[in-house]
Amino acid sequence: MLRNSSFKITLTSLILLFSLLYAVPNFISSNSKSEITWWNKKQLRLGLDLQGGSHILLQVDDSSVISDRLNILADEIRKTLRKKNISYSSIDIKNDNIEISIISEIEEIITLIKDITIDLSVEKKNNNLIVYYSDKSKEEIKRSVVQQSLEIIRRRIDEVGTNEPTIQIQGKDRILVQLPGLDDPERVKKLLGKTAKMNFRLVDEKAMNNKTQTNRAPIGSEVLSGLEEDSSIKYIIKKRIGVNGDRLIDAQASVDQFNQPVVSIRFDTIGARRFGDLTSKNINKRFAIVLDNQVISAPVIRESIPGGSAQISGNFTFQTANDLAILLRAGSLPAPLEILEERTVGPSLGRDSINSGTLASIIALLLVLIYMFLVYGKFGLIANFALIVNILLIIAILSFIQATLTLPGIAGIALTTGMAVDANILIFERIREESRLGRSFSSSIESGFKQALRTILDANITTFIAAIILFYFGSGPIKGFAVTLGLGVLTTMLTSLVVSRVLINFWFKNYKNKTIPI
Repeated sequence: MLRNSSFKITLTSLILLFSLLYAVPNFISSNSKSEITWWNKKQLRLGLDLQGGSHILLQVDDSSVISDRLNILADEIRKTLRKKNISYSSIDIKNDNIEISIISEIEEIITLIKDITIDLSVEKKNNNLIVYYSDKSKEEIKRSVVQQSLEIIRRRIDEVGTNEPTIQIQGKDRILVQLPGLDDPERVKKLLGKTAKMNFRLVDEKAMNNKTQTNRAPIGSEVLSGLEEDSSIKYIIKKRIGVNGDRLIDAQASVDQFNQPVVSIRFDTIGARRFGDLTSKNINKRFAIVLDNQVISAPVIRESIPGGSAQISGNFTFQTANDLAILLRAGSLPAPLEILEERTVGPSLGRDSINSGTLASIIALLLVLIYMFLVYGKFGLIANFALIVNILLIIAILSFIQATLTLPGIAGIALTTGMAVDANILIFERIREESRLGRSFSSSIESGFKQALRTILDANITTFIAAIILFYFGSGPIKGFAVTLGLGVLTTMLTSLVVSRVLINFWFKNYKNKTIPI
């Protein structure tokens, strides 16, 4: 006896309700969207290839990271040995090693060095100590640099306000940035390309006043140019850093008393104290604000600034002032970034992709619907209804989890359209065979579903395994295809084994025919 259990009826009702609730908002045009926030939030997010925007592949240049760390450690070792009144001849950096020429107290020096950081390895070589990072420590540092770069890039992008960006690590030292719907890719490229290492240093006034030293600097100073707009201007700046930009806790674009764009900055407690000392001890001297080895400005210190707040002025527009504030708030990159690949997809090309994908899906759906009706009659209509529910269910799930739909994702849905009816075909053909063997109507249907179950499971499980492998090992477009393919497998089994069965049982109960209409 064919009958529907309350569980199957409830499950089918929930599938229909869920499909309509989360899929229908995607078919509402942008001009007629509901003002209800919940309704608008249930729409699919479109990927870069459908919405347009920028695709940027960045490489983290970690070649200088180890040497920079060793320079910092060398300074720390010098301070520590001086503090302990331990004598040494020299501390030099050679070939990613710190070489310490010592006079005495070797064991104590080794203990002090290891107390600075556990990542360092120390070896004795004649009267020298060789301090270096092990290969494992180097890999860990480089991995940390890439991860830190990712977080800083994410903060910079979030400050710009780009909608639903994709930012992820690829390989060991590359970062993929996809920005759907981006209006100004050049601005973002400039933001991502700047290391944004800022510091405050004194101008070497003596060297600046010496006209013969405009292109070379004495020991302890260096020649830096102004920003791009003032690159012809040369400054001789002392290498000793007065205040490091890492001490900044806030930066905002604002205007000064002359209504000119400036960047207002604020230091933390330590930074405020150092900035106050720098300004109080160097009144009537110039100090340079250095960003990525370029001088933003070099104002004269008129009075002590003890509060830890200041303004950076320069040849700013309102946008460049805001961009600088964004860079400073997000923090400096631990290593420079190089743009390896850049692609820009226009909105019109994205719309063409949507139209082409939609048209292909509609044609595939119509052909399948017509074929099923011609071959299986009334049961074909039931299979067609289950197929439509299946497609709506895929869209609903993607909307519910706020997945990003890409062009390969549309291809996965189109492929699911053909795969979805395969399960129903297996069931219907099995029912035909059982009917030809002389079984009753109800027995043929019962046996058809039961006998086709194993084949349906085998076919869909193998496809699902392939989707998992594609998702795990693939990236970008391949993952988008794998997601819709995997979802299509699950929804196909659900609609063919549950929804179709409930509808066939309902039809048999209300329209008891002597022959099976397939």
